[in-house]
Amino acid sequence: MNLIVKDVDIATGDIQIVLLNQKDANELDLHHMDRLIVKKDGKKTTAVLDIAESKKAVPPGHIGLFEEVLDALNAKHNDKVEIEIADKPESVAYIKRKLDGEKLGSREIKAIVQDIVENKLTDIELTSFVIAGYTRGMNRKEIAELTKAMAETGEQLKFDRKPIVDVHSIGGVPGNRTTMIIVPILVAAGCTVPKTSSRAITSPAGTADTMEVLCPVSLPVDKLKKIIREVGGFIIWGGAVNLAPADDRIIRVEHPLSIDAEGQMLASIMAKKASVGATHLLMEIPVGKGTKVKNHKQAKHLALHFGELGHFLNIKIKTIITDGGQPVGRGIGPLLEAKDVICTLKSHEHAPQDLVEKSLQMSGMLLEMVGRAGKGKGYQMAYKILHTGAAYGAMCRIVEAQGGKMPAPETLKPAKKTYTLHAEKTGKIKNIENEMIAKVARLAGAPVDPDSGIYLHQHCNCFVKKGEPVLTIYARSSRKLKYAVDALKKMGGVIMK
Repeated sequence: MNLIVKDVDIATGDIQIVLLNQKDANELDLHHMDRLIVKKDGKKTTAVLDIAESKKAVPPGHIGLFEEVLDALNAKHNDKVEIEIADKPESVAYIKRKLDGEKLGSREIKAIVQDIVENKLTDIELTSFVIAGYTRGMNRKEIAELTKAMAETGEQLKFDRKPIVDVHSIGGVPGNRTTMIIVPILVAAGCTVPKTSSRAITSPAGTADTMEVLCPVSLPVDKLKKIIREVGGFIIWGGAVNLAPADDRIIRVEHPLSIDAEGQMLASIMAKKASVGATHLLMEIPVGKGTKVKNHKQAKHLALHFGELGHFLNIKIKTIITDGGQPVGRGIGPLLEAKDVICTLKSHEHAPQDLVEKSLQMSGMLLEMVGRAGKGKGYQMAYKILHTGAAYGAMCRIVEAQGGKMPAPETLKPAKKTYTLHAEKTGKIKNIENEMIAKVARLAGAPVDPDSGIYLHQHCNCFVKKGEPVLTIYARSSRKLKYAVDALKKMGGVIMK
């Protein structure tokens, strides 16, 4: 059937959707959620059907195209397109098998991932796959095959040098910007570090959000290869180069359900490492209240799986379990975290010592892993690179290569609306909860407003006198500041001994 395009001027954000009038749908015996192949000038795409009951929405003889379909076909309003009925993807049967508790093989897993990437699965089908992975679990072979399929169905960055070094944290700890210290230390030591990072989903800032305060983080592949040749490293947003794209779609399902299936999480992380050709990887697993990993038993279990996946992918992995019981650094939010990073790289008196020490420890481990430093000498080498200014120089080169310019820390001004929490009594800080800090900083506006967030004047076990500042909230508007302050008070603030 040939139909006239109506641009419905709506974007789904991902899924391809078309809209038919009830009369045309009845004539073709089509129903909600059926699939249609839409063709125009040699291009075609598969979309999910919605049905309009009124002529006003879509008249008979027309087809409403959402923005994703228009883009896929390079179509515009009043163009003519051809449609035909599409069968359900074969992968839907494989998803059902997983829901029934069966184990899937390489071909089945690759088919599911390919259909996820090509947007051939409906929201219900994709959600079913995520739920199956969460409730039924995955064995080692399934996780390995899922990792491989995720990497192979996305962009892969190939560099003509070895070793390729990477670092990753499981997350859950606000302010943990060690990556932005470690990468320039390694680059200054002559390592190749193509670092792809994520944006915040539930945190006040991801590494990509913080790096974006200094320079662009969405760059084309040819530009990235040039930066590696000329500088040796970069820190970019992984979503911009389409690494393991199936993962992004899976995360969008997991987030509203507040689930994080272990197999899919392992595959997600390792697929992106494989996509940049990593040969050596340091994996940090923070443990503590408010982190993704609650205890050492679970952390050791994950470490074992990461080691197995590393062997499968030919990546040498060292896993470290760290204390994630409180935020790292002082700034929480993109701009405030960027300020911490610059102060650390410049060995400034305001550099947060917990961030400094953690970054040096992890940098030292990687320098020893790749043979840049002898056994037991990595920390000393990292310390020298940091405190001689070599790491700062490397970061300046990275920032400039990505199209930015390194600012002086004092020029990074946080939002103007503020609230400071003062100690109600003299004593030691007992607890600063990660979840509370993340929630309050996000309500203040971070990461959408990069200059919003929290500055921590104190950390756990610090001695404070009554009336001394404990933390300051920064927001762009009085309304957002009120939301943040209300949440701080409701969640109990900072607990003192």
